[in-house]
Amino acid sequence: MNEDTSRFVARHVQGLPCSGIREFFSIVSKMPDAISLGIGEPDFHTPWRIREAAIFALERGKTSYTDNLGLIQLRRAISDYVEEHFGLGYHPENEILVTTGVSEGLDAALRAFINPGDKALYHEPCYVAYHPCIQLSHGLGVPVATSAEDQFSLNPETLAKAWQPGCKALLLNFPTNPTGGVLEADSMASVARFAEEKDLLIISDEIYAELSYGQKHRSIAALPGMKERVLFLHGVSKAFAMTGFRIGFACGPAPLIEAMTSVHQYGMLCAPIVSQEAALEALRHGQEAVESMRQQYLRRRDYIVRRFNEIGLPCHLPKGTFYAFPDIRSTGLSEEQFCHRLLKEQKVAVVPGTAFGPSGKGFVRASFATGYDLLIEAVSRIEQFLQNLG
Repeated sequence: MNEDTSRFVARHVQGLPCSGIREFFSIVSKMPDAISLGIGEPDFHTPWRIREAAIFALERGKTSYTDNLGLIQLRRAISDYVEEHFGLGYHPENEILVTTGVSEGLDAALRAFINPGDKALYHEPCYVAYHPCIQLSHGLGVPVATSAEDQFSLNPETLAKAWQPGCKALLLNFPTNPTGGVLEADSMASVARFAEEKDLLIISDEIYAELSYGQKHRSIAALPGMKERVLFLHGVSKAFAMTGFRIGFACGPAPLIEAMTSVHQYGMLCAPIVSQEAALEALRHGQEAVESMRQQYLRRRDYIVRRFNEIGLPCHLPKGTFYAFPDIRSTGLSEEQFCHRLLKEQKVAVVPGTAFGPSGKGFVRASFATGYDLLIEAVSRIEQFLQNLG
């Protein structure tokens, strides 16, 4: 007897959509000869001295739980790092929480701060987890569209029009996955004033901060008067090529960190100690490797954006991350059609822009976190695909 057990699934989980990115991961995994520009993950190995720190931690028997907040040595290193690179001062004892990736930090924050029915603004196209995480916290997501005309920055006027009574929080992600958009100084100041006017908590995901091109990244938390209403989320996954280590951190006023820790201690307990030891090495001595990888991403960005524009797919120059977001509307295909046909006919994987929200309609995301030679081959195949379309 095959009894239907779906009746046990919570209503707010039944309505969650499957990630469009995961769908393509599944397809590409069965095509070993495909070139994937769909994975949002560095193609570099974690720098050796960071891996060595993890190995040495194991050799020393570092296999226990840690404090819920994380290793105090790591929290001190985070405090030093954030002050040096972002100009923000946080006390390691009560204003920093080590999380299992930024994703867990975001989830813990929303569950700690959002009451059922509270509304949270978020700009899109955006990382696929934002809206579902708001839903899982029993909140209501309020999207704010960004556009290619604004290079996918957040237009303060659009934000003001999207605001609704009941909005409690604003999620920011700059540089942005999937577009590479950044928040310029004037717009950032306007967004900060708006947050103060509407008394919004800002949850700022700055995981791609080190992967900025052309200008140094600045956090909205560093603006005058903003530190007390900003939760700063960051981690080691992207810039240090440590995605599998799953280490993020949240920095903010002590009452916010205390509330998040209440969620974190029951859901996660603590981040893995070996990963924390590796992150400690990364933050203390990993800058040279970060800069080396950033320079290679910059070279790849310049190549892939130039080639997309040459072959007839208009593409703005992303100012951060390792993603390009070309416009495929000239092909006459939908995003899903374009991606499925490109994968089937030329064995190149990109992700539909609509996987990141309705504002991604007409675009696809192409990650340039892959080898330079593979990028050359991938774009050649995309060009052939377009020629075959006629």
